[in-house]
Amino acid sequence: MGLFSFLKKKNDAVAAPSWPPPESRLRSEPSRLASDAERERQREIARATAAKIDEIELEFASDMFDDEPAWDSGRRPANGVTVAAAPDPDDIPDQAAAPASAPAVDESAILYANGQSAAAEQLLRESLATLGRHERLPWWMLFDLYQADGREELFESIAIDYASHFETSPPTWKPLAPASVASQPAQGLTATETFDTLLDATVAPRLRRVLEAQAPNVRLDFGKVRSIDADGADCLLPALQTLRASDRGLVLAGADTLITTLRPMLVIGKRGASPAPWLLLLELLLLTNREKDFEEAAMDYCVTYEVSPPSFEAPRHVSTAAPAPSHGDRFMLPAVISSLDPALTGAIEAYAAERDALVLDCSRLARIEYAGAGSLLARLDAQAAAGRTVELRELNHLVAALLRLLGAGDSVRLYPHRY
Repeated sequence: MGLFSFLKKKNDAVAAPSWPPPESRLRSEPSRLASDAERERQREIARATAAKIDEIELEFASDMFDDEPAWDSGRRPANGVTVAAAPDPDDIPDQAAAPASAPAVDESAILYANGQSAAAEQLLRESLATLGRHERLPWWMLFDLYQADGREELFESIAIDYASHFETSPPTWKPLAPASVASQPAQGLTATETFDTLLDATVAPRLRRVLEAQAPNVRLDFGKVRSIDADGADCLLPALQTLRASDRGLVLAGADTLITTLRPMLVIGKRGASPAPWLLLLELLLLTNREKDFEEAAMDYCVTYEVSPPSFEAPRHVSTAAPAPSHGDRFMLPAVISSLDPALTGAIEAYAAERDALVLDCSRLARIEYAGAGSLLARLDAQAAAGRTVELRELNHLVAALLRLLGAGDSVRLYPHRY
């Protein structure tokens, strides 16, 4: 929970005092909002409120906390810029790591695993009026289902209901890799780079190391960043463009933190400033698949520099994640696991052979078929029995519910992503 969560509740309540409870909306479609225009206005108010509170939290955290940089960074924070420490995974509350379950949750997880997305959606929507009155898990599962299926309009619709019912900021649209995706980069080892509080020209060697790594996937963690200058933006921009054009998988952790840090640097009409921060913002909005925000920022860039704005192109093989609470490389799982094929099994065992801790990155994982989930857990239980710690991180809540149902959690630790 953020430092200013009480402000979010207050602002959300002011923004939407007349919203009906979500269960009544489900029973009496269409919406009781006066019009589509009014609904869109309410949505924009909620988004603006959340963005403002996030910006305040970022500034407040920078002033309050003073931590050492990452153990391998080789330098202290520059210019007095500070950063809050990432939470230890053992400190994550039980409620966040394993929300309460229920028959509707288990049944919908099985339906989704078996490819029956429509039936899983109907069951989850029906459960919002009962289980969803007190539990957030069915909402989270429905959010993930819509993101995996690419249905943004339905996601935004229930996000407003969720924000009103739980008096919190609405979740933002961050689509998962589609469950039906055909072209996938190879799963396997992930080259990881965690950046410090300041992004400047000194990041160039670290970016070069990531680009030259032979790993099929790259993870860039910006969760600690609190300041970036034009030289840093000029170094990071071509690296992101190169990764986007490649067939390698890319995970952006803490992308929202970097976007929030960039925005105050941009002044519309200030033509003498370097365009690198503008172009980096556009690249990040493209990589996180925020087309509407991209188009708005592109027009501001066009007005400022009197040039044609870049065009939006939906990213491939890119996913977002929360900042990592620990260092170390990860093993990226594919977008879909239909069965535990020998290639995947062999790659996981080769990854485990040289390590005492297995961290499987599930930020691209949209769906595991039921049989495949059982086989995967059996393999991971064997690794745990050999004395290794096993973690699955950035799970979507549909997959996490299925794995809990199959008995994961004792020897295999599950960390679903958070809303």
